[in-house]
Amino acid sequence: MRRIIAATFVSLDGVMQAPGTPEEDPTGGFQFGGWTFHYFDEATGAALGEIFDKPFDLLLGRKTYDIFAAYWPYAGKDDRIAVLFNKVTKYVATRGNASLDWNNSRSLGTDVTAALTELKKGEGPDLLIQGSGNLIQTLLRHGLIDEYNVLTFPLLLGKGKKLFADGTVPVALKLIRSQSFPSGVIMATYEPAGSVKTGSFATEDPSEAELRRRKNWQ
Repeated sequence: MRRIIAATFVSLDGVMQAPGTPEEDPTGGFQFGGWTFHYFDEATGAALGEIFDKPFDLLLGRKTYDIFAAYWPYAGKDDRIAVLFNKVTKYVATRGNASLDWNNSRSLGTDVTAALTELKKGEGPDLLIQGSGNLIQTLLRHGLIDEYNVLTFPLLLGKGKKLFADGTVPVALKLIRSQSFPSGVIMATYEPAGSVKTGSFATEDPSEAELRRRKNWQ
């Protein structure tokens, strides 16, 4: 059975938009494209490389696919990531009919969740999501993501497309491993851990002030 793994870069306030270059995704007036650049050091790069050491196929939303297809085929044969990305199968969630010209690219069709449910049942490498925030939200709603690798960068961007935006389905996560780097980047790996559980630190006999507060906040 294949797993779906989301690997993504986020700022401390959860923004994932345009981590690589200023021209990557300026939609919405986003002005901080390329915000990961000055935080990449040898240790961070090595940790990211470990994600790509295991066999994988790429799973991409259409916008991320277009960004990647305009870059990686032209990055050069000496770029290890380019070699990997150009070789593997690219599964693309796309609503349009525009062609997928990057080699080994396949559309997931009109029912993305059904297609991925079937893919997960089959044999093959894990399906690795890069970017693709809208696709992540869709898969989260259907419980299809098996692992999150989140690299959090030490900066605040204020606005921009977020990894877990409004409408995110509540779910508990279990921390599998974590690592920090001299640049201040923190890499954490999570697995879904069922529904969110709540509890209370309140006393059994709340004060009159507390009861009034609860009433006022209803």
